Amino acid sequence: MNICVIGGDSRIVELVKICENSGDKLYLYGLEKCEELQQIDTKGSLVEMVQNSDFVVTSIPLSKDGKIINAPFSNKTISVEEVFETARNKKIITGNVTSEINKYIKLANNNEIIDILTFEELAIQNAIPTAEGAIQMAMEKSKITLHNSNCLVLGFGRIGKVLAKMLSGIGAHVYCEARKQQDIAWINAYQYNAIHLNEMNNLLGKFDFIFNTIPYMVLDKNNLPLIKRDCLMIDLASKPGGIDFNEAKKLSLSVEWLLALPGKVAPKTSAQYIYEIIKRLY
Repeated sequence: MNICVIGGDSRIVELVKICENSGDKLYLYGLEKCEELQQIDTKGSLVEMVQNSDFVVTSIPLSKDGKIINAPFSNKTISVEEVFETARNKKIITGNVTSEINKYIKLANNNEIIDILTFEELAIQNAIPTAEGAIQMAMEKSKITLHNSNCLVLGFGRIGKVLAKMLSGIGAHVYCEARKQQDIAWINAYQYNAIHLNEMNNLLGKFDFIFNTIPYMVLDKNNLPLIKRDCLMIDLASKPGGIDFNEAKKLSLSVEWLLALPGKVAPKTSAQYIYEIIKRLY
């Protein structure tokens, strides 16, 4: 494959290494500061590199503000609009294409945008490093063991399922919150302690660790005062998160908000997941 790679974090760096080892031809733009990739061509204009490639891979997620490509290994400021305009005749593989970014797609008349983060298999695979990263943070920030502690997992989706399994394996007393009765049934089937959302507030005071996976406000000024002062809360939900951080700070509660964990905790594994999808697509 001839691939133009534009920007990206450690996950993209590892993806580039996998592509190189697989014999793919690479054109790199916005990665010139990465010492590990100095042997690969990073010279030339964006237009030249895109034209020489079969398709484009760019940062995952694409942008923090909807305007500028995430490119921590570059001194360049690369706009989303510039990339989409330059690659209007190419397929672009990226992640987290928001409604704000969609306007650039329409302006460039580019209908070949593949949001890889919408692939269910990748979301399931990414739940593993996310859960591992959450447990790593819990171990680092707490003065007690997860073993024999009371842990609450808010939400029983992909991440919630994997996280509950790992916590149970460590020896924690695992409680899982859910709204749907079918999820409650699954929680009971796995022999965790099931809590319906409506009953959660009655039990908040018993937990040593709370892990949130729900991407809307769950813990706010109404129920944060019920939480133990030495409880560690870890929010894994995407923006805007599920915990009122300002209110938690007023109450001197410990909160860690962990975003994009797969790329931080296990970039090599995450890159392999992405490469497997790219191979299947091409």
